[in-house]
Amino acid sequence: MLDIKQIMEIIPQRAPFLMIDRVEDYEPGKYCIAYKNVCINEPYFQGHFPSQPIMPGVLIIEALAQAGAIAILSKPENKGKNALFGGVDKLRFKKQVVPGDVLRLEVKVIKEKASIGIGEAVAYVNDKVAVKGELTFAVV
Repeated sequence: MLDIKQIMEIIPQRAPFLMIDRVEDYEPGKYCIAYKNVCINEPYFQGHFPSQPIMPGVLIIEALAQAGAIAILSKPENKGKNALFGGVDKLRFKKQVVPGDVLRLEVKVIKEKASIGIGEAVAYVNDKVAVKGELTFAVV
């Protein structure tokens, strides 16, 4: 388990763009299970959408990418590096994410060759799939 301070030792994102509140479990180079508490005070809810707040899909994808970055950047040889998006594939939005939800972010590294890899990413709310897809990353 990682708290917010330990998370910030692994990935470079900071508020207001740090999208992970805690990590429940991870194995360097293999997988990460993390959580994001979705709060009405998030700045994006002011405009998305004022009368019916919904977490933007791109930010859910970013939260998943940050969970994947924990798995990749926690490998000793990647300390101090960054993981960048290389692509998003087979992505589907299944459920809206709204204030009060807790996102469970699961990313499993399914392929890695040199500095490029693919993660199978799923975001859940109350054990229901909200977003599912594959994220391609490059470690730089």
